Amino acid sequence: MRVLLKATLDTEKSNEAIRSGKMPELIKEIVDQLKPEAAYFAPLDGRRTCLLVFDMKDSSDLPPVGEPFLTQFNAKVEVSPIMNAEDLQKGLSQIR
Repeated sequence: MRVLLKATLDTEKSNEAIRSGKMPELIKEIVDQLKPEAAYFAPLDGRRTCLLVFDMKDSSDLPPVGEPFLTQFNAKVEVSPIMNAEDLQKGLSQIR
């Protein structure tokens, strides 16, 4: 299932990762693990935020997906099922 992961990083923990030089390595590890079809990074609501779209095969994948953000960045993590336009058309065609 295609999901959107939104990780809002704790400012102090992410500042530490930047100052220590570990931020690029930590983000690369996460991206390499998830292999997202899209990855965006932006300041949202004044906080460093990662938006990743990827395929989650099973709900048991949720702990290893979220834990790096929680343990490394004390992040607020949200995961939501999402659709692209093709998925939406497929779903709408099933409504009678």
